[in-house]
Amino acid sequence: MVKVLTYEDGIAAVYGGAILGGGGGGLLEEGLKLVEEIFAAGNPQHIEITALNDEDLVATVAMVGAPSAEEQYVSNAQLCWSFQHMNEYMGHQLKGIITNENGAITTINGWLQSVLLNVPIVDAPCNGRAHPTGIMGSLNLHEQQDYQSVQFYAGGKDAYAVQGLAEGNLQNTAKTVRHASILAGGMVAVTRNPVTIGYLKEHGAPNAISAAIELGYSFLSGRTMDEKLDHIIHLLNGEHIVSGTVKDFSLIKENGFDVGSLTVGDVELTFWNEYMTLSKAGTIQSRFPDLIMTFDMEGMVPVPSASLKEGMHIAVIQVDQSHLNLSSTMKNAELLQEIDAVIAKVL
Repeated sequence: MVKVLTYEDGIAAVYGGAILGGGGGGLLEEGLKLVEEIFAAGNPQHIEITALNDEDLVATVAMVGAPSAEEQYVSNAQLCWSFQHMNEYMGHQLKGIITNENGAITTINGWLQSVLLNVPIVDAPCNGRAHPTGIMGSLNLHEQQDYQSVQFYAGGKDAYAVQGLAEGNLQNTAKTVRHASILAGGMVAVTRNPVTIGYLKEHGAPNAISAAIELGYSFLSGRTMDEKLDHIIHLLNGEHIVSGTVKDFSLIKENGFDVGSLTVGDVELTFWNEYMTLSKAGTIQSRFPDLIMTFDMEGMVPVPSASLKEGMHIAVIQVDQSHLNLSSTMKNAELLQEIDAVIAKVL
């Protein structure tokens, strides 16, 4: 069934997506700004995965890069260029758009293209939470024998502008697009890896966009920050870990990622765009893909890792991965091993 999304749905999707971003998935203020742009252009179409046939094809749209990059720029034309060229490549067989993950911006990835190109958003993102690498949002396609990835990318302004097609091994094409995001000033729009609905049902996160919208409405219905936290903790079966002042905050940009750490009270968090670990007394208590998320207590908003500042008063929540709607990639030990090398540098 096709549903026409409302402006209120868009706001809720950004807030719910920001929480499920787990420290990544884009900046809240940028997501809210994008909602204004989307609904000024029209209303996106939203369709449940069960409304399509198993043989139908969809493609993933994503924004790849470092959320804190100051020179990042992606135009509407670049967003559309990426999808249109993929649809041409696939013989105009694409039935819809899926996003790569949930996040303040990523939950609404593709909504503008839906309006401008009259293509429905399929409620089955590649992952129900945000994740750092492109391959984590690629539905375990790298394990399909002889699978060749196809990725169209575009981004950057003036001298930074780049666009192109990457084909080949999924790991290599993902790294190519990540490098292109650096050349583009920090971000590129990507349309990649068409799959059948049947494959998506098995490896993606059906209904995760609807879940983000519900979570956003629940958060926004709270009148105080304590109420807001209570609402989402109840909905997610989560836990309020600590509230306090951000100390020892460290952030570096490395290979197109935001990497760093911070402490709140006796809790230490590390992040690789998304929060990777939560530790007490040097012992890891929670680890990605568990959901670890921070909230600005004064602003009463979810705040990602790239927006934290020394001295900010925040709350930290944690949700066990068993309560999340996750892709098959979040159980892939090979992909998760890459986290260790990155986090070892900041622990």
